[in-house]
Amino acid sequence: MLEIIDLTQKLDKDEYEQQLDLYQTQVRLLGYHLYHQQRPCVIVFEGWDAAGKGGAINRLTARLDARGFVVHPIAAPRGDDAEKHYLWRFWRRLPDRGNIAIFDRSWYGRVMVERVEGFARPEEWQRAYQEIRDFEAQLVDFGTIILKFWLHISKDEQLRRFEDRQSRPNKAWKLTDEDWRNRDKWAEYEQAVEDMLIKTTTAQAPWTIVAANDKYFERVQVLHTVVETLSAAMHIDMSSDAALRVPSHAAPASVPAWAIKEAQRLGIRVPDESI
Repeated sequence: MLEIIDLTQKLDKDEYEQQLDLYQTQVRLLGYHLYHQQRPCVIVFEGWDAAGKGGAINRLTARLDARGFVVHPIAAPRGDDAEKHYLWRFWRRLPDRGNIAIFDRSWYGRVMVERVEGFARPEEWQRAYQEIRDFEAQLVDFGTIILKFWLHISKDEQLRRFEDRQSRPNKAWKLTDEDWRNRDKWAEYEQAVEDMLIKTTTAQAPWTIVAANDKYFERVQVLHTVVETLSAAMHIDMSSDAALRVPSHAAPASVPAWAIKEAQRLGIRVPDESI
């Protein structure tokens, strides 16, 4: 499956900035509708190390009301989480009605890293596919909107990003010995990913595989998918005329004239509109 993904897809900077502005505005409006309809939303980000999960999440949340979402960075379970069923810690972090929970890695670690590294016995990770399908089905039955992204990059692109991080002091902290070790098991992880995508894609909670070699393309594709999925699930018309009918406190607000003048005086570039 992964070999058919076209990783050459790109966006130039001007097109990226134009589409980013549009989709970020639409995501903010949909965040208002999500709250109005009291629908919980779960967004899962998985992908290769250095695939750009953090950057995609930053662009997704840039204009969302900070009261309406939470980002959960997921690492190895500790304390009480480690003593219970692996899904326990995710049940505890599900969003309230009208809110968004974004998972930077997720319960899919059971069938990827825990499988490959031997942290779960074969019968445990094999059983997890059905457990995860049941878990997500219960969320959907409750009214939750689920989006799942796999950010896909090539092995060569990952190496380029690793070396770039290693050479830059402000990014070197992101790179660990474990990241390098995982590269040695690329084929094993790739097989685990293929199995995960095939066995846990459902009509209610499908995977979206995003070509992520180009970060501009990746971020816009994520935003576009979120807009399309949320607007369809909530039956929201995202045309310009429809957006004008959204209450003013949920819509983009103009930058005050005094702020624009002050920014110009200081030599700071500002867009014509801001959220």
